[in-house]
Amino acid sequence: MIIFIFIFIFFYLRNFLKLKSKKKVFKAKKLTTFNKENLNNWMNLTKKERYNLSKLESVSYLDKRKHLLEAIRKEYKKISRGNT
Repeated sequence: MIIFIFIFIFFYLRNFLKLKSKKKVFKAKKLTTFNKENLNNWMNLTKKERYNLSKLESVSYLDKRKHLLEAIRKEYKKISRGNT
């Protein structure tokens, strides 16, 4: 009986900590741009949250650039086939 109580408490605490960590990540995802209006919000983020946010922005930038390059290559192929 005591073992079941400890197991129940362990799972409850684990779920509680997961929810708490998800809220921090959600807070960092709300702030997506840097400008004068949200400078204080940006500075109130922890160093780790700012790092994670900049990493997310970097990944999204690379994805956009990759898709744009693919579109340019497709257009170039169409143009070069039309000229020959």
